[in-house]
Amino acid sequence: MLELMVCSLLTIVPDYLYRRFAQGKRLGKEITFYSVWFELRWGITSCLMLTVALITVIFYNHPSTTSASVMFRTVPIVPEINGRVAQIYLGVSGNVAKGDPIFRLDSSRQEAAVETARSKVAEVEAAIIVARADLLTDESKILEARSAHKQALDELETKQELRRRNDDIVARREIERLENLVAGREAAVAAVVASKASAETRIATLLPAERASAEAALVQARADLDRTLVRAGVTGRVEQFTLRVGDVVNPLLRPAGVLIPAEAGRTTLQAGFSQIEAQVMKVGMVAEATCLSKPWVIIPMVVTNVQDFIAAGQIRSGETLLDVQQVAKPGTLLAFLEPLYADGLDGVTPGSTCIANAYSSNHELIASGKLSTGRKIMLHGVDAVGLVHALLLRIQALVLPIQLLVFGGH
Repeated sequence: MLELMVCSLLTIVPDYLYRRFAQGKRLGKEITFYSVWFELRWGITSCLMLTVALITVIFYNHPSTTSASVMFRTVPIVPEINGRVAQIYLGVSGNVAKGDPIFRLDSSRQEAAVETARSKVAEVEAAIIVARADLLTDESKILEARSAHKQALDELETKQELRRRNDDIVARREIERLENLVAGREAAVAAVVASKASAETRIATLLPAERASAEAALVQARADLDRTLVRAGVTGRVEQFTLRVGDVVNPLLRPAGVLIPAEAGRTTLQAGFSQIEAQVMKVGMVAEATCLSKPWVIIPMVVTNVQDFIAAGQIRSGETLLDVQQVAKPGTLLAFLEPLYADGLDGVTPGSTCIANAYSSNHELIASGKLSTGRKIMLHGVDAVGLVHALLLRIQALVLPIQLLVFGGH
């Protein structure tokens, strides 16, 4: 209607003034309802054509959409393991801080595993102490064996010296007995030395490896025990938390509830514009929005990102070929809008439905000096008609609460 009124000022009104004052025709006499079309046919036709052209220019260069919303992410509350709920720390909903417990699963099996792993670590520590004591014992045995070997060797050498001086003093059989005794005590020394080396190897290699394995098992057992307590990963609010003590939860079946981060839906507005605006929507465009949860307020915004693909064209590999006709609705061009000023979305409830306008600006192109005069005038006109769209948005912001509350069935 506003575009039609503006266009009529340039077409129908001048035509009527010419007929009325230049030709002297009077309204209700020569200019009647039946003669309006014949008398003003050129003005009416021009007005309709100019109105269509103006609407096209406005909607193409200054996109508008009613498919805008303050989207927010949610975090499903799921445990990492299966189990039966032993304790809950929240009701159906509630605020949580990062790290706060939400619910705990039965942990008797995990606690037993922790105790078993802790006992294994203590057992290995005790084995290390015993091995070190055995090492000291082996050292004492080495000294004892070497002393016995030295004594037998000295006795052998003495008897051999006596026999060398006089064969009748020491019998041959006695010399052989002492030689066997020395050989046996040499073997005993070697055995004790080997036992000490084995103990040293066990202390230096085997037992540390067993201790490391036992400590790793303890860490794993404690990690499994920690998984039985589900905590909030971020600060936010828990909703639809219906678990109760005794319920069995499985992370593969369904989440136990939904955690909404505190910052979710507080910074960005997502708006879906028509695909035909793909060549117009650019990062940095000034935009405006009005939301149902904050009526009668225009929020200045700026386009920070434009998704360079249409979600409706998404496909997933499968056994059935996709027919393009199955895409019933044409997708939209998703743009991300952020408030031009800090805290611009304060008071807008996350998930709220909004109406958004984006405005093209050719100021830099006009100021570049690379355009002809006619093109500069045309681009100035394109930028100027954005005012019409801004007025329409404000009219929508005014009538939207009335439309919903009065004519929406309340």
